[in-house]
Amino acid sequence: MLRASLFFILAGICEIGGGYLVWQWLREGRSVIIGLIGGLVLFLYGIVATLQHFPDFSKVYAAYGGVFIVLSLLWGWGIDHKVPDRLDVLGALICLVGAVVILWPRS
Repeated sequence: MLRASLFFILAGICEIGGGYLVWQWLREGRSVIIGLIGGLVLFLYGIVATLQHFPDFSKVYAAYGGVFIVLSLLWGWGIDHKVPDRLDVLGALICLVGAVVILWPRS
């Protein structure tokens, strides 16, 4: 689970960071170079996501969704200074529990 968690975190940083850079280019008027770097980082996200050892694409992406939600809130807090409220935290915890249930080994 530790390896999976690290790949989920790396994938999330690539997806959110790449999307953020594209957002900066298109919505905030930053340089096209920023947008191109964002596109490259998003491409890397696609590669990182395939490094998971789980064989089932749909379960990997479903579980990653929970991690993505948590990372998005943390990104907003750290980069955009938008502090998550208690319902954000509760929702993120519910999503993490869902991710664990999806990836839980079945006998």
